[in-house]
Amino acid sequence: MALAASTLGGLSGFGTGLILPVFLVPLVGIANVIPVMAVAMLLNNASRVVAFWRDVQWRHVRRMLALGLPACAAGAYCYTLLSSQWIAALLGIFLLLSIPLRRLLRRAQLQFSPSAEVGAGAFFGFINGGMTGAGVILISILLSVGVAGSALVATDAVVSVIMGLVKVALFGRLAALNLELVLVGLLVGLCTAPGAFLARALLRRIPAGVHAWFMEVVVVAGAVALLWHAQG
Repeated sequence: MALAASTLGGLSGFGTGLILPVFLVPLVGIANVIPVMAVAMLLNNASRVVAFWRDVQWRHVRRMLALGLPACAAGAYCYTLLSSQWIAALLGIFLLLSIPLRRLLRRAQLQFSPSAEVGAGAFFGFINGGMTGAGVILISILLSVGVAGSALVATDAVVSVIMGLVKVALFGRLAALNLELVLVGLLVGLCTAPGAFLARALLRRIPAGVHAWFMEVVVVAGAVALLWHAQG
């Protein structure tokens, strides 16, 4: 399932962090989804850091992390205080909102000043600390300050890795992440690696737009299932 989610995310350019939790819930339980995803995405993003290290725009990394890092820690801490039903409800709602949010941010012509970028980093950090799949927000912020191409991939990866390290450390400190869950996260992260290559091959055979619509259907179905669990 990690490979499939990675492939679908590669086809549409986003969404691995949104699709994968849907399939992880039955395996690790709702309360453990975000900690396991933190480990998996840490591994996933680290490979991009290595590949695009020379293109990192460090001034934007510093601005995003200035308030984003403490906000990320706060979001992760708040996550550990929630019951499984609240986690299911919030994750389901976030998954549902992610689709219109992605389309809205794609259409908006945002242009942030350096101070606005710092404030946006705090907003993203808090959401990212307690949720998964918030990368669409980070991408939109970086695009709004003129980061594009390989620099976008590199800068996004560095910010994601540093925040991911904070999440993993905090979850481990608060006993929300034990050795077994760490190993599951590492295995999931390793299994996502070939997805990019499969997606590249499939893109030549799938009509444009079909993959994005299919991914959104999966996300909506997963969100409905989580909200149904929250009701129980």
